[in-house]
Amino acid sequence: MFPRRTRTVSLGAALLIVPVLSQAQVTLKPDGQWRYLLTAGANVSTGNNEAATLNLSAEGARQTEIDKWTWDAKFDRGRSAGVDTIERHGLRTQYNRDFAIDWFGFGSGEWQRDRLANIAARYSIATGVGRHVWRDESGFFDVSGGLGYTHDRYVRPTDIAGAMRERYGRMELVLAEESSHKLTETTSLRQKLAVYPDLRDRGKYRAVFDTGLTVAMTQTVNLTAGLNYRYDSDPGTNLKKGDAMFVTGVSMRFD
Repeated sequence: MFPRRTRTVSLGAALLIVPVLSQAQVTLKPDGQWRYLLTAGANVSTGNNEAATLNLSAEGARQTEIDKWTWDAKFDRGRSAGVDTIERHGLRTQYNRDFAIDWFGFGSGEWQRDRLANIAARYSIATGVGRHVWRDESGFFDVSGGLGYTHDRYVRPTDIAGAMRERYGRMELVLAEESSHKLTETTSLRQKLAVYPDLRDRGKYRAVFDTGLTVAMTQTVNLTAGLNYRYDSDPGTNLKKGDAMFVTGVSMRFD
């Protein structure tokens, strides 16, 4: 047996490595069938440090030769020493349809709640066009742009765009790139970056970046971890502009 300290150090090193591994991704095949992915992660500590986190997510995708419809839902909750550290929920869907070999149109809708970031509810819709830079059996790389509208309702009135507000709506540009890469038979990489410049208050913008790898343990079970980063150039009074979160867990595919 290893000494307790050695086991503790080894476990700590493993937990630092795991976030590099991944956020699982739902299987994409152009056969018109719906496929799903469920992911769960949890962390509990007691004693000198009382803390707990729970992360749940679900994804669905249906793809054909000319279109793709995806949706995802997330629930993240955490407490430490009796204080909430994470309370974030979200639901998103997007539909893409090709109108040329390399071009597609898209429409998307999203709902979010992030109480600690003072967001009681955020509703977003967007539409635009995109280009398939490349796509084959190993993955794809898409870029897109369009227009959207976002409406925020705040937990507490806050100073946004030079005034105290309980809610704030604005037109936004939508600029995004997304890719998926099959690195080996069991390992895949995906990432997405979206930037939303505010057309009502110029110079303000928000951005969302998600990235990770999928490491398959079996045909249905994956070891997962992911990095999510959210940025808002004008988040309101006494709030930080950036939020980053590492999530680890296990996922199951339903193909």
